[in-house]
Amino acid sequence: MSRTRALRHAVAALLATGALGAAAVTVPAAQPAGATARTERDGGARVVEERSAGERLVDLTVRSPALAGDAAVRLLTPDGWAERGPDDRWPVLYLLAGGDGNHLTWTEEYKVQNLPELRDTLVVMPAMPLFGFYSDWRRSAEDGPRAVETFHLREVRPLLERHYGAGTRRAAAGESQGGFGALSYAARNPGLFRGVASYSGFVHPLAHPRAVRAAMNYLGMDWRCLWGDPVAQRDIWEAHDPYHLAPRLRHTPVYLSSGDGRAGALDPEDVEPDPEIPGLEDPARPFPEDVTSPTEALMGEESRAVADRLRRQGTPLTTHFYRGTHDPVYWERDLRRSLPMLLRSLEPEPRHP
Repeated sequence: MSRTRALRHAVAALLATGALGAAAVTVPAAQPAGATARTERDGGARVVEERSAGERLVDLTVRSPALAGDAAVRLLTPDGWAERGPDDRWPVLYLLAGGDGNHLTWTEEYKVQNLPELRDTLVVMPAMPLFGFYSDWRRSAEDGPRAVETFHLREVRPLLERHYGAGTRRAAAGESQGGFGALSYAARNPGLFRGVASYSGFVHPLAHPRAVRAAMNYLGMDWRCLWGDPVAQRDIWEAHDPYHLAPRLRHTPVYLSSGDGRAGALDPEDVEPDPEIPGLEDPARPFPEDVTSPTEALMGEESRAVADRLRRQGTPLTTHFYRGTHDPVYWERDLRRSLPMLLRSLEPEPRHP
């Protein structure tokens, strides 16, 4: 099964990625020129390998205390970046992967390097451990710590801003679990991102805690390690949930898109239903018979709920809700639809006389 179909089969595809998906890599211990020693600003993280991955593409391996290992970041660099001076800075677009953590999807499948709109923007594509949920986990997983938010925002970001030309005008977008990451990061860190976009994002997990539990059980993970119990540790769930954090997004442009779980215009005629995940369906609210992608049906409900709340409070909001499944073919379309909004948010603020 290709990833284009596999990510619609959300959790089953994650099983095939391995315990840490694309986030864990083996690298030589040599430190490249320009890498930093331990500092408080980056939590002790350092770049241990830097290599070209093609025209304007640079792959970094970051030794991460937050993840207790090495993790990958791909950069799509802007024109002139290779000749940058110490004070040169570019606006930054973070593209966040789905639950499999595969940061290479953006360039290998969506081919963002071919988009002319991004030639003046530094695009940052960080990997994530499998089902990392863009959070610092409450407890370590069996295979080690998963302080994903710390890795992305307090290790990778400072490194890029000091040594790789990243500026302070930032936007973020993500697919599936990455859509949650974009909104949650922005809300939990006011002022960090000037625009965010979610494509079929898991943006209101407290609305469907049984889905989190079912997916992680299916993957052999202890779901309580993430945010704890949704009743006993409700405060932790709310502290990450974009629906409950919506007031913090009042002045941030937001793009929300999602399907409804029914086969849509971009699905093949013989589209297969999602694999059955035990415990995913709420017996009190069964999925309609024509829903082939229960995952997307849930993401659609959550995206609409967040959109309603954002709209009521006056957040600059763009939505695109459609008939369709949990499939990257829709996310690539909405990435392109949302780019004008994201890039507008990165423009310098006008100077007043």
